[in-house]
Parts: sequence; structure tokens; C-alpha cells
Amino acid sequence: MHRRRRWLVVAAAVLLVGAVEALSDTALDAVLPFPFHALLPVAVVAALGGAGAWLAFRQIDTLTRDLRERNEVLEARNDVLRAVYDISLAVTRQADPDETIAAIVDHARKLLRADGALLALDGPGGELRLRAAKAAPGVLVGDEPAGVGVMAPAEDDLGCFLKTGYEIRLTAPVGHGENRVGVLGVAFVCGLSRHFDAVDLETLSALATQAGLTLEAARLQGELRRVAIQGERERIAREMHDGLAQVLGYVNTKSQAVEELLAAGRVPEARRQLAELAAAARSVYVDVREAILSLAAPALPYRGVAAALEEYAAAYAESSKLAVRFKASPEAAGAELSAAAQAEVFSIAREALTNVRKHARAQRVTVGLSLKAEELVLRVTDDGVGFEADVLAVGPERWPHFGLAGMRERAESVGGSVVWHSRPGAGTEVELHVPVGIGPRIPLPPGGSSPGELGRPVTQHQAVQSPARTVSEAD
Repeated sequence: MHRRRRWLVVAAAVLLVGAVEALSDTALDAVLPFPFHALLPVAVVAALGGAGAWLAFRQIDTLTRDLRERNEVLEARNDVLRAVYDISLAVTRQADPDETIAAIVDHARKLLRADGALLALDGPGGELRLRAAKAAPGVLVGDEPAGVGVMAPAEDDLGCFLKTGYEIRLTAPVGHGENRVGVLGVAFVCGLSRHFDAVDLETLSALATQAGLTLEAARLQGELRRVAIQGERERIAREMHDGLAQVLGYVNTKSQAVEELLAAGRVPEARRQLAELAAAARSVYVDVREAILSLAAPALPYRGVAAALEEYAAAYAESSKLAVRFKASPEAAGAELSAAAQAEVFSIAREALTNVRKHARAQRVTVGLSLKAEELVLRVTDDGVGFEADVLAVGPERWPHFGLAGMRERAESVGGSVVWHSRPGAGTEVELHVPVGIGPRIPLPPGGSSPGELGRPVTQHQAVQSPARTVSEAD
């Protein structure tokens, strides 16, 4: 209906001009002398055109102003999204939480054009502890960073951190889910007449949410570190109990037996006991060497799992006196794996090699890495005595000393799977499948090796009695 009225206005103007023109040539021709009767239509057209132009320009100005305001809103939202995106990347990269929190507070001040921004965390007694602040000179009670850590007496009382003449005008709770851990606020000069719209509220809420995620991520990282440390301590304790402690008990028993044999003059039997003692000492020496190697795991993210396994295979060959052949295809050496996946692949290979030394009674071991159907495939094969693989289906209680349960849990933690192929007298093969592309490998530092250089196609580590040597051959 509105469009019809607009066209009616145009039609009325045209009819009016036509009527004036007709009158100027007939009735008005006798009343108005020349050239007034000719100027009359021109005046009418000019008046109508001016009125129409004024209405049109007014509408154009309104639309332009509306578009400008909408563009400013979109730019503000874009700035907010860019800030949130940058902060999300920092959280994903597990950057320093203090730096991320400081960046959030700085974004809050800039995006809301405030005189200051403050983030405080809840204390156990309802008080607030200032965690980060960004403000112009003369806004905060304590200069940065001296003001950080100051306590507020009551919840949401951010105003006590500000000097006289400034006030907190807008706040947003900081938390994760339903749990609040603090508050984020922006400060302005007292008496400032500024209206905060929905965009401002959304901006501060989004930044407060990112702050909550950052704090939660930092808490979870701390928990993971504590769990990892505890797990490593338990693993070392198990290895010391199953290896070093048992061997030392065995050595104590044998030494007592040797002492008694020598006292009885049974020297040949004492020599046999001493030989067994020497073998036990060599065994515990190898165990200690492997424990040291496992504690000094290489920096996988910067080197790649292929290079790390190649180096470990050489050290393993030297300590175990086994012939170890390492193979890695170029595709497998350059496969993209997350840091967690690389660590689990390395740990599973290390556990499989430990089982070979302790239980297989093998002479040769092959460690291979290949890429198949978007999966990294690790194979550890030995020519040892093997075992009955069907017992694996019975349950973990049937194989407590092989570490197979831990290997399976490690594989499943990164979306992979591990299987064992073996039969008595025919050796054993451990086969691990891990999906690739689940997270890009951390870029190499300047001057570092490229992925293709991290693992040669085939490297054979042939152990001899002393010392071990490394031989490279073509695949």
C-alpha cells in the first residue's frame, strides 16, 4: 500500500503540472501577460521538483546514516570476533595463562573504549583478588603491576581498585559453565553519560567467557601435569619393584649361598652361583639403562616420532645386545600427528621393545613405520619364543607383566588400536594403528630438519659385544 501511495504522489504531481500548463494556454492566457503565463508552469515544476528532491535527499541521508550505523556495529562485532578468535587460538595453543588473561583485559578496555578494565577472581571468603588490570595512568589505586593481587573486601566490589573520580559501569561474570570464578569489569570517569547497548554487553560477556575458559584450561593443564607426574612415579615404582628390587633380593640370596658354599669348601658350586650373580647384575644394569632412556625421552614435537624411534633403536641395540633393524617410509616420517599421539606411539614402541628384551629371548628385532589408509602403522617384530596370543582375549589378569594393557590404553587414548600376532616358537609382532591428521605437528625451529630428513628410509642397528655400531642401508 505504501508503494501505491508513492506512485499516487508522482501521478498527482504530473496531473498538476498538466493542469497548470493547460490553464496557462487557455484561461490564464487572458489574465497573465507574457511571459508570466509561460513562467507559471516552470515555477510549479520547480516547486514540485524541489519538494521531491528534498524528500528524496532526506530519505537518502536517513538511509546513509542507518547504513553507517549498521557498518559501525558490524565493525565492532568483527573486532570482538577477531579478539575472541585470537584468544581462542591462545587457549588452544596452551599459551601462558597470565599472558592470555592480560590480553583479554586489554581487549576489553580497547573494544569498549573504557578508561580501565579489571579482572578479579573470587576468594574463599567472598573477597576478590585482582588478577589483571589495564588502565590509563591515574585510574588504578596501585600502579601496574603493583596493584595486581590486591584484595577487595566484598564480591563484585571492583570500585575499591579505582581512584576517586572513576567508577565501574559494566561487569560480566567470569566462569566455566555454571561455576563463577571471578568478574570482569570496565571503568569510566564518573558522570559519563554513555549508553551501553547490546553489542557492548555481548562484547564483555564474550571476553569474560574466554577468560573463564582460559582459567579452566590452565587448571586442567595443571591437573594433567599432576596426573602425569603421579603416573610416571607409579610406573618407576613398578619397574623398580619388578626389576631392581627382585634382582637385589635374588643377589642377596645368592651371596648368602656363595658364602655358605665357600665356608663348606665347595668352590665349584660357589663359582656357578657367582656366575649367576654376574648374569643378574647384567640384567639389572640393562633395566637401569632402559629406565634412564625412558626418563630422558626426546622432544618429539620438534623432531618427529620417526627420528626419535631411530635414535632410541640405536640406544636399545647397544644396551640389549640385540640386532635391531629400523625402517620408516618417507610418508610415515612426514605424517602429521599431534604431540600426544607422537608421545603415545613412542611409548608403545618402547614398551614393545622392553617386552622383547625381557620375555622374547630373541636375536633380531625389526621396528617399522609406514602410512596406510590415513593411518600410521607401527610394527615391532622379533624372532623370539613367542606366546599363545589367544590368552589375550581372556583378560588382563592373564598377562600382568607384559604391559599389554597399558599399551592398549595408550593406543585408545589417541584414537588408535593395537594388536598382537604370535604363536609359541614363531616370534611376536606388535601392530599399532594411529590415525594421522588429528593435529598438526608443531613447526620446527629455525634451522631444524624437515620432516623428510627426520627418518632415513632404512637404518639397521647391529649390536656387537662392545661397542655397538650403526649401519645404514637403502630400503
